[in-house]
Amino acid sequence: MNTLAHKSPIDADDAPPGNAVEIAQTLTPTFAARAAEFDASDTFVAENYKLLKESGLVEAGVPRELGGGGAEVAELAEMLRVMAHACSSTALAFSMHTHQVAIPAWRWRHQKVAAVEPLLKRVAAEKLILLSSGGSDWIGGSGIAEKVEGGYRISARKVFTSGANAGDLLMTGAICRADDGSENVIHFGASMKAGGVKIVDTWRALGMRGTGSNDVVLEEFFVPDAGVAFSRKAGEWHPVFQIIATTAFPLIYAVYLGVAESARDIAIHLAKKKKPNEHSFNLAGRMDTSLRAAQLAHQWMVRITERNAPSAETVNEVMIGRSLVADNAIKTVELALELAGGAGFYRSNGLEQRFRDVQGARFHPLQQGPQARYAGAMALGHSVNAIF
Repeated sequence: MNTLAHKSPIDADDAPPGNAVEIAQTLTPTFAARAAEFDASDTFVAENYKLLKESGLVEAGVPRELGGGGAEVAELAEMLRVMAHACSSTALAFSMHTHQVAIPAWRWRHQKVAAVEPLLKRVAAEKLILLSSGGSDWIGGSGIAEKVEGGYRISARKVFTSGANAGDLLMTGAICRADDGSENVIHFGASMKAGGVKIVDTWRALGMRGTGSNDVVLEEFFVPDAGVAFSRKAGEWHPVFQIIATTAFPLIYAVYLGVAESARDIAIHLAKKKKPNEHSFNLAGRMDTSLRAAQLAHQWMVRITERNAPSAETVNEVMIGRSLVADNAIKTVELALELAGGAGFYRSNGLEQRFRDVQGARFHPLQQGPQARYAGAMALGHSVNAIF
């Protein structure tokens, strides 16, 4: 293994015993042995989630003072990168829980927000799995929240809810329209065991087939007024979403970096079985150059998060990093497949799965068009408030 190719913001060799990275490393052989079966059968990685709970990684991002592992974003990103080498579906699905823990943990540490403490304590004590509906909700919001006596009645369908079948609490929102026509998004947690909440088995996808990213439907689901975490104007950035974007995407894109790194390792292993030539040297060099670009961009994302000052500017920097990681991770895997040659076309060698899985990097926000508009508006001194 090329150790430089796998250098990360936290080097696993320097990690303290028992941290999240070290724990993840103990799980990867089991995850790797199961990965092809989950992919071939479109089966959610439920057995891996059992190991995640038993190992203590579910509460890894909860502050130690509240009963968790105390891991911050750099360590959590490294945990997910390591996990992705073995099973990208497990890593991606778990990144959604991980960032939903990391965000309130950041607010508790740096903003002294007491309201998030009960949730974090429950994650640690009960090993709750948090789900994200970010793919459905983003800045525009989705679903309908009708104001009724004592709260809101919700009707919504949340797509791409990774890990839905293992989840305990869906962190989501819905749009409430006022009499004057203005729209606000209310944010709340919905128990996956509550009446009016159901999972629709829709996940038949090109890649990341084991994430179980099914739809979750809320039908006449009641949210009491006290259950609303916060409200914001629909279609505009809010300070909480600046925290979300700055914190979440270095975690999510650590997974795609891990996929690219593992594809590179497979390709090198297969290429060394053949007689080298100028073409293979060229492909291997281009592949490692693309991979290094992805690694450097991801390290930049983590560094931005470590400033602990979310803003429109940090969103811009993280999203530039997100585009660079996505582009170069995809390019790395494409070159890995070409370097491996015909052997890479066989499912048994694992490259074709990684080729499919890395395509998911295209679809998380900010996608290419909005990201470029956001960066361009920022550069020219214009408002980015409604670019998403």
